[in-house]
Amino acid sequence: MIVVTRLNDSRFAVNPDLIERIHETPDTVLIMVDGAKYVVTEPMAEVIEMIARYRARIVSLAYDEPSATAPTPQALGNRTSTGPQLGIVRGSSGAGGAGRVTEFRPAVQAPAVHAPTAPAAPSVPTAPSVPSVPAASADTTQGR
Repeated sequence: MIVVTRLNDSRFAVNPDLIERIHETPDTVLIMVDGAKYVVTEPMAEVIEMIARYRARIVSLAYDEPSATAPTPQALGNRTSTGPQLGIVRGSSGAGGAGRVTEFRPAVQAPAVHAPTAPAAPSVPTAPSVPSVPAASADTTQGR
């Protein structure tokens, strides 16, 4: 949240992610995504700087304290997982319509195909080959 001041000198906090536009005519007006308008005493450049500092702080918190934001490991069968438990419901059973939940397993990725490292040498045309006649065929034609 950023803290701004109304024209009557009362201060309030606003979520900068919900600001759609900022006008300065001559007072600074914050226009929110829901259409609400707030007239504030801070100049537009200062409000933009507050928003930039707010977002930089959010990013720095995400990188500075990974242990504080990391989820705790959860048991998943014979292994542990730190993410949410995902499952697929198959069919339905009973009057409640609840299905059997099975463990979600990500698809196995196909091996990567690498492009050739050097271009192939140009092919040289060769003379067409003459098909050979098998010996058994030759014997049958001579007898006729």
